[in-house]
Amino acid sequence: MNRDTNEVFDSGTARSVMEQACADAGLPSQGARLVSLGENAVFALDGPGVVVRVGRDAALLERAWREVRVASWLADEGVPAVRPADGAPEPTLVDGRPVTFWRRLPDPVRPAGGADLAGLLRRVHALGRPPFPLPPRDLLSGVERWLAAAEGHIDPADADYLARRRDAFAEKAGALAPLLPTGPVHGDALLRNVHIGPDGPVLVDLETFADDMREHDLVVMWLMRDRYGMPEEEYRAFTRTYGWDVAEWEGAAVLRGARETASAAWVAQHTPGNPQALAEFERRVASLRDGDPSVRWRPF
Repeated sequence: MNRDTNEVFDSGTARSVMEQACADAGLPSQGARLVSLGENAVFALDGPGVVVRVGRDAALLERAWREVRVASWLADEGVPAVRPADGAPEPTLVDGRPVTFWRRLPDPVRPAGGADLAGLLRRVHALGRPPFPLPPRDLLSGVERWLAAAEGHIDPADADYLARRRDAFAEKAGALAPLLPTGPVHGDALLRNVHIGPDGPVLVDLETFADDMREHDLVVMWLMRDRYGMPEEEYRAFTRTYGWDVAEWEGAAVLRGARETASAAWVAQHTPGNPQALAEFERRVASLRDGDPSVRWRPF
């Protein structure tokens, strides 16, 4: 019987799902280590070289299927990216949560830098379209779900503000004319989504792959510099390696505004039982209300 997926998605809930999924797949879960907890909970199994990803709710199953297909396609295209675990079961729901199994990457040899990310994006952006459909990169599609998960834990006025801001930026983004050719994009091109192993940079977290403006992938680092305090030299390394600075494009501010809206709403889902998340959510919303781009946001 599936549990109510409106309950808080925490490490205990995710671990219970992971253990059941591993039992169903014949994999040992004892000693599994929680690597991260965000839109997904990621567990590294102790021994078999497998990573298990548990999604927040059943609505993400379709995205999990697409992520596995994208990973296999990138392997065929020779793009360094995370791969599904050998012999892994198909993406499935366990207690109402989507579960996927992945090859465990070797320990990183150093942190990822802007040039590493730009090099991978150049390879992705040089690809033609895959033999299966990719959705458009709707940055704002999760806003309603994230705010709903925080109902009763955030100020309703803040939720209403972000919903109105979402609608305004969705309309503006729909009217943009891209400068670069459209095609496959990663969709969440953060430094944390690059793993530097002994064989070089590898792209991870493929769940937001889309078919859209390549500018989506470039605005992220611009925002990282201005909102999260990423060093200027890191941003310059990124733009030099990619060969273009998206901030020069007149539509960049619209994509940035859409992403800021989504990033503020994303934190909301973590606010139940988490005072740090609530404080960060309120900081982000206040800075958007005030139109103050100088306010630094804290990674969450």
